[in-house]
Amino acid sequence: MSRRILHVDLDEFFAGVEKLDNPQLRGKPILVGGSPEGRGVVSTASYEARKFGCRSAMPMRQAMKLCPQAVVLPVRGARYKDMSDRVFAILDRFTPLIEPLSIDEAFLDVAGSERLHGPAVEIAKAIKHAVRGELGLTISIGVAPNKFLAKLGSEMHKPDGLTVIEESDLPAVLDALPIEKMWGVGPSSAWRLHELGFSTFRDLRTADLARLTEAAGSWAGELQKLAAGQDDRPVTPDSQAKSISAEQTFAQDVSDLDELRRVLLDEVEHVSRRLRRHGLSARTITLKLRYGDFTTLTRSATDAEATNLTEVLWSRAEKIFAQWAARSPGALRLLGFGTSNFRQRGDGAQLPLFEDPRQTRQRELDRTVDAIAQRFGPAAVRRGRTKE
Repeated sequence: MSRRILHVDLDEFFAGVEKLDNPQLRGKPILVGGSPEGRGVVSTASYEARKFGCRSAMPMRQAMKLCPQAVVLPVRGARYKDMSDRVFAILDRFTPLIEPLSIDEAFLDVAGSERLHGPAVEIAKAIKHAVRGELGLTISIGVAPNKFLAKLGSEMHKPDGLTVIEESDLPAVLDALPIEKMWGVGPSSAWRLHELGFSTFRDLRTADLARLTEAAGSWAGELQKLAAGQDDRPVTPDSQAKSISAEQTFAQDVSDLDELRRVLLDEVEHVSRRLRRHGLSARTITLKLRYGDFTTLTRSATDAEATNLTEVLWSRAEKIFAQWAARSPGALRLLGFGTSNFRQRGDGAQLPLFEDPRQTRQRELDRTVDAIAQRFGPAAVRRGRTKE
């Protein structure tokens, strides 16, 4: 546990930017997302709206029933992307070891930066001061020896929180926490755990593994380690990663195959864009599928040709997804898409003398889409299959 990990998480990011740009919105419940007249969903609910039960990923129509006085605003991808870039520029002052998780959160390993910038907690304070002073936004930070504890810490005292969890604090900090605070545990998973008598982290940590497996399946061992505060995952910047992936944990289990395909395509686009940004192509793709009972499947395929073309990666991912849907479909708690077995531009790999004209067109399309996303944000352009 020699690492010094920070998990940084911007508070109500989209709503926070809207309040920054229009101070008259401060103190009002805000819902940023799609139109309630259509099939729009909430991207961000301000803290004022959350008091009424509104949350991200909730259908906008449902959120408006809970909080009819809420101010509904559209997603302004370009503005949020610009502010996100400024935040990450601040983070980059303190360490090059930054692992982005999304537009508004990241892990940082600052162990190698402490000699220059001071102890990890002082670095966290400096980041908070810079984000507020230069950008007018608040950010919550968890400081801990590993990723899991750092993320747990950043969520403990939101908004504008700073929580430090040391190895010596365990299990005092963790044991009394409800299982709903555990990473990856949603309502249906929590219900099943409660049914078998597991209510707190201590229950998970001290449980008989065979009995815990009844509730959590193959994930039981990992769940027990996390409950004890154990997590050995390193902070890995994209440029050094052996794999690049994206995953989404749903607030409620999702069984609709069209909705799952839409999420999967969004993940493929996100991952392929990250590959192209770092000059990487991948031969292996992996789908991660976790059911509501914690049972987790991974399905992988390796192709002779490495690629970072969105359309090619999507074709491969869709084939694996279709095979899963035909054989063992079910409501999913989590869906993820990952790539590995990389080939880097200029690594001496043999290139075809004449590229398939279809791939040339796809490459040009990806360049155009990447340029639009870079300028206006990822939400500004989506492939036709993802439109509602």
